[in-house]
Amino acid sequence: MTDNRILIAGAGPAGLVAAAALADAGIPVTIVEQARDLPDDLRASTFHPPTLDMLERFGVVPAMIDQGLICPTWQFRDRQAGVIATFDLGHLKDDTAHPYRLQCEQWRLTRMLRDRLAANPDVAFLYDAKAVDAAQDADGVTLTIERPDGTREPVRGRWLIGADGASSAIRKSLGIGFEGETIPEIFLTLSTTFAFHDAIDDLTNIAYISDPEEWFVLLRTASLWRVLFPTDPSEPEARMMDPARIEQRLQAVVPNPAGYELRHRTAYRVHERVAERYGSGRCFLVGDAAHINNPLGGMGMNGGVHDAFNLADKITQVWRGADASLLDRYERQRRKVALETVQATTMRNRQILNQRDPDVRRAYHDDLRATAADPARHRAFLLRSSMIQSLRDLEAVA
Repeated sequence: MTDNRILIAGAGPAGLVAAAALADAGIPVTIVEQARDLPDDLRASTFHPPTLDMLERFGVVPAMIDQGLICPTWQFRDRQAGVIATFDLGHLKDDTAHPYRLQCEQWRLTRMLRDRLAANPDVAFLYDAKAVDAAQDADGVTLTIERPDGTREPVRGRWLIGADGASSAIRKSLGIGFEGETIPEIFLTLSTTFAFHDAIDDLTNIAYISDPEEWFVLLRTASLWRVLFPTDPSEPEARMMDPARIEQRLQAVVPNPAGYELRHRTAYRVHERVAERYGSGRCFLVGDAAHINNPLGGMGMNGGVHDAFNLADKITQVWRGADASLLDRYERQRRKVALETVQATTMRNRQILNQRDPDVRRAYHDDLRATAADPARHRAFLLRSSMIQSLRDLEAVA
């Protein structure tokens, strides 16, 4: 294995999208993944229209659609009053080839990309290889990986992409700050076979339910419904995850005499953080290594995929002879999106859902109704929430 290649730490959606884009350009790639295989946990599942447009180049979107669920509409609701506003992505039919959200678990995409890359002799996968440190010199980058037995070994490359998640060893080894805040609530996500769409009138497949006492989110996939509850961080984990307590909370959403069948449950802390830099010399950050946010709006994974396409296209141009200063534009463009679009939108969504002041809640809801009722405002809102506008705005970033 020569060192004239791109190293990618992390085989999640951002890492594998970057790998696929680079490999398609004829650039050798080594992907380092700390797990023994690609994980198949129930994490992000919402793909926005422009993300699907980008993924078309890999030929995976038809299979994603076959395995997923097309969602042309989504809504804000009030827990007591019902529908506040329904948004129809059909308003974007002239802006995207995919005027809908697609619910398809991210692990399905990563497996499709891995299968696509497996036949490429210039692509190498190193599993059971945890990225622990990165160093660079004038000629390239040395990535230190650690095996399960504790032994370490160096891997050389020309550039390094850190796609190794929120606790990124690459980011830490580069001394890049990751400032921000931790949201007070713990997010509890439950996956159930219960058909909420048959039990709640006018329910779309994606619904954000506002309530001053306990807001929640309902999200449908091809086979399950996912329910996200905010939870008091002082509540002991044993009580939070207790089957009787979970059943009580779900019964409060919709009474179900048969009881709820759960397929998955997880609780996690949520952070709002953006790396102070997205690059240092020959090393770059994408996805959760560069920015993390709450999941309200489905922007985290999509933003990471957009990072990966942006960076891979610039590396390809430099590989083919463009000036390396082009890579500096990656940070200027994508960090702007993380701060001004992703964080701003996800934090506003949480404020709408979590608002306790009745006057402020009423103002939020009235504004949402007015937005949905006005075709021009409706479309402008969807351009922002679907992340199309943020991609257009990047063209003005020098």
